[in-house]
Amino acid sequence: MTQVSLLLPELKRCVATPAVARGVLARWFARGDRGLDADAGIEPALKTVFQWPGTRVPIAALTRQFDVGDAMGSAWLRADPAHVRADMTTARMLACGDLGLDASECAQIARSLKPLFGDSGFEFDARLPNRWYLRAAVGSELPDAASPDEAMGDDLKLHLPEGTAGRRWRVLFNEVQVLLHNHPVNAARTERGAVSVNSLWFWGAGVLPAWVRSEVQQVFTNGIAITELARLANVRVQPVDLQPLRDAIGRDAGQAVLIDLCDLRGESLEHDWLQAIDALLRSGRIKRLRLLLESGERVNLRAAHRFRVWRSVRSLDA
Repeated sequence: MTQVSLLLPELKRCVATPAVARGVLARWFARGDRGLDADAGIEPALKTVFQWPGTRVPIAALTRQFDVGDAMGSAWLRADPAHVRADMTTARMLACGDLGLDASECAQIARSLKPLFGDSGFEFDARLPNRWYLRAAVGSELPDAASPDEAMGDDLKLHLPEGTAGRRWRVLFNEVQVLLHNHPVNAARTERGAVSVNSLWFWGAGVLPAWVRSEVQQVFTNGIAITELARLANVRVQPVDLQPLRDAIGRDAGQAVLIDLCDLRGESLEHDWLQAIDALLRSGRIKRLRLLLESGERVNLRAAHRFRVWRSVRSLDA
């Protein structure tokens, strides 16, 4: 029998879909054992499965290693292309990452931005259309910034680096916007109705971990950072796919498995995944199921918990 750690999106995102709010997850919350809530975010959840030096997930270094394989020996920061819209009082990020850029557009923007970052001691790399990077010397002071998901649609002033240490990055943030405002790439994109690349978002700072350890023997994820953590820990990793998951749970008794469903939304989460995992739990093929939600909720389940019928199941959106 297998022990499964299940990474899930924030509770508010889960329950935004009525099928999820009233389905398997509601029953698990009602009849499982609630643990102490952790801090919100992916880091506390991953720290229950992986161990590495430091407290933050070095997203930029991990994704750089996945993309190019040269992350070791430098500090990294994501500087992803973004579209920001200003109003009378603030500015809000409406898109980040995948803005439909082609290789020529990336190269033109990179030529304009490299001198700006070079003068500040950073190497700018925009070889991919959706993930851009700053390389820095190990030990460089990099900002501890919110992820694009956290900042999306919100007042950006609430998410920019603060204090004296953050001043450098606030200045760079503004200088980038000035440079991109009338950039030829954006003029051409505006003419054809494409969204402009009028800002960058700095986030995910860190260095590639010198070591990673884990209690799990297999990871199912579509996430790049988790894929690289698993590889660094010498853990088998596969894309999220139901049949290989069923095969793995049925084949290797006694193993520990991590399933990452953080990028799933809507009825697919309920009908394609939660119901299937619940069936494996009820059959006894999953010995223990641990729910790790990005919003911090923790629930532990065993097959026998389904008999706790005196615990009434209520919709999680109630």
